[in-house]
Amino acid sequence: MTANTGTTVMTLLQALNLALMEEMERNKDVVVLGEDVARNGGVFRTTEGLMAKFGEARVIDTPLAESGIIGAAIGMAMYGLRPVAEIQFSDFIFPAMDQIVSEMAKLRYRSGGEFTCPVVVRTPSGGGIRGGHYHSQSPEAYFCHTPGLMVLAPSTPEDAKGLLKSAIRGNDPVIFFEPKRIYRTVKGEVPNDPDFTVPIGKARIARAGKDVTVISWGAMVHTCLEAAEKAARNGVDIEVVDLRSLVPLDEEAVLNSAKKTGRVVVASEATRTCGFASEISAFLAEEIIEYLEAPIVRVTGYDTPFPYALEHVYMPGPNRVLDAVQRVMTF
Repeated sequence: MTANTGTTVMTLLQALNLALMEEMERNKDVVVLGEDVARNGGVFRTTEGLMAKFGEARVIDTPLAESGIIGAAIGMAMYGLRPVAEIQFSDFIFPAMDQIVSEMAKLRYRSGGEFTCPVVVRTPSGGGIRGGHYHSQSPEAYFCHTPGLMVLAPSTPEDAKGLLKSAIRGNDPVIFFEPKRIYRTVKGEVPNDPDFTVPIGKARIARAGKDVTVISWGAMVHTCLEAAEKAARNGVDIEVVDLRSLVPLDEEAVLNSAKKTGRVVVASEATRTCGFASEISAFLAEEIIEYLEAPIVRVTGYDTPFPYALEHVYMPGPNRVLDAVQRVMTF
């Protein structure tokens, strides 16, 4: 701990745990539910210590039934609680799609504002842990496509804590994607202030630059930062934009960076076709085509199931980002 700055160095996972702890202390209506979240502390130990502190009535182990987890969370929210539901892996969220898309996302609209649905669905996403095709997917585009949902994907411990606290305090449903391959590998300063939050809908300039804008979110931000450091050795100055919030999108930050550099690469782990990288590309093409010096290039996963043995081939690394940067620089 660095007392003079009021921060503590911690992992992304520790920051999430702290956010949950602080919000449960702050508001007795915050409850946590999901598979193995109570006695076991979650499959990644993100909820470790919560049951011991807050009891079984507020930290609830559920059956292995994702539709039931989300359905119960919706009912809790309608009766005044603020549930934080964990889906153990984002790959397992699909049995709950009807509850999320047809009920949770539409409750405020269908009730004419009479009801809100303050549910946060936390779920580890992405590859990098050799989990194969059932534990490595990046399904954020499904939820970005659904009106009524907020979709968040932090890349740093500070943002993990601040965004999760903002999500819990808000009145609308949030899908909170946690990049599991950097749960324990990325460390950073996290404010100790229990009222510290990060506003939803604001991007972060992870690295300032003037030649190329590289836009990403979640764990891929660190891949892009590594690529930027390599590019700098060859005199190419990359600006890395960390979206943090996919919906709502910080359009101003994205536009300003793209206008400044005139060249854009969008990087994502998800499959290529209809991914959120495509949405960013279309948005920029519609809004500022006259500022662009080259076509927008996407760096993504492939349109295949996520492979086990070839995970390192499927997931975009720094060299694939650099190849895309080279394309836009030499167009």
